[in-house]
Amino acid sequence: MTTTRRTTLLGLATAIAGNRASLALADAAGDRRFVVVILRGALDGMAAVVPHGDPQLQALRGPVPEGLLDLGGFYGLHPALSGLHGLYQAGHMLAIHAVAGPYRIRSHFEAQDCLESGAEHRMTSGWLNRAVAAMGLSRENGALAVGVSVPLLLRGASPVANWVPHGAATPPQDVYAAVAALHQGDPVTGPAIAAGLRERAFSAQALMGQPEDKNRFGFPSLARAAGTMLAARDGPRIAALELGGWDTHASQVGRLKGPLRQLDEGLLGMKEGLGEAWTQTAILVMTEFGRTARINGTGGTDHGTAGAAFVLGGGIAGGRVLADWPGLSDNRLYEHRDLAPTTDLRSIAKALLLQHLGLPPPAMEPVFPGSASAAPTRGLVRG
Repeated sequence: MTTTRRTTLLGLATAIAGNRASLALADAAGDRRFVVVILRGALDGMAAVVPHGDPQLQALRGPVPEGLLDLGGFYGLHPALSGLHGLYQAGHMLAIHAVAGPYRIRSHFEAQDCLESGAEHRMTSGWLNRAVAAMGLSRENGALAVGVSVPLLLRGASPVANWVPHGAATPPQDVYAAVAALHQGDPVTGPAIAAGLRERAFSAQALMGQPEDKNRFGFPSLARAAGTMLAARDGPRIAALELGGWDTHASQVGRLKGPLRQLDEGLLGMKEGLGEAWTQTAILVMTEFGRTARINGTGGTDHGTAGAAFVLGGGIAGGRVLADWPGLSDNRLYEHRDLAPTTDLRSIAKALLLQHLGLPPPAMEPVFPGSASAAPTRGLVRG
């Protein structure tokens, strides 16, 4: 294989991808970029985009959180998402509320399968793979999944290669350090093991059991690298990332801050990596379902239905919250427990594929089979 800027950049991904975040990439013709970020574990949309203007919120959730970032009066953004708020103010971020896929499942695994399949049932291929196929890409410029496995979102007829990043499928560094320490006093195995680890680029600090820098394995580093790769003239044009940590059954207020900060930092890093290509990029952030409207007895929320999504990019008609708000009174909640869905997530994805990537309307049926009722949302993209 001839070494190119693209293969060099793809090699960069192998140095920073990790266990809790993964990345998949594909080539596409033209200058438009499209990124999908899956938040695995079900983000509580009412905590990320707080509908503090609804009079029923306090009865369900308690006092309105402090430090909310204004989203036009009725909604407030979680303070950990200050970077996204800056994009909102610049007109580059659109929040979508009361959104859900076409399924009504509260199992993580089944819901994630349907989310990635783009249908009301699990399929053997993902809607982003079928979108890539609709672009007519060849094997030479097909999809690449960087991570331990290819996400269902990118599985299908369109060729997808899988690249396991260095360190993603190996034991933690402290395991090697423990082995080295165990054999340190042995005159035969001690020096041999130490020499072998040094040859594999383990530092003296690693051999002494000092903790490794896990930041390079996190979502922010991976997202920044994805932006750099997408910005390359001969780089990929389609990307999929995922970030876990959203299943907040207990102590939600404290537990959400970390994942939200990672998401915020990662998306800002991706923008920086994209550089001028930011104006040609659309990013869809989605999760498998929302969470219950009521806080439970352990200060958390359980599996729900509707939640929130985000659309970002230099060409996005942002600076607003898109929602047909259903209300939080008991008779308006779905099954008297969840935020009721009023927007189909497929309508958002279709709009981005059509309005941003320029796919032809007939391609929507194979990409999202049986979705005629989910009309593409208008006005997501400027112009």
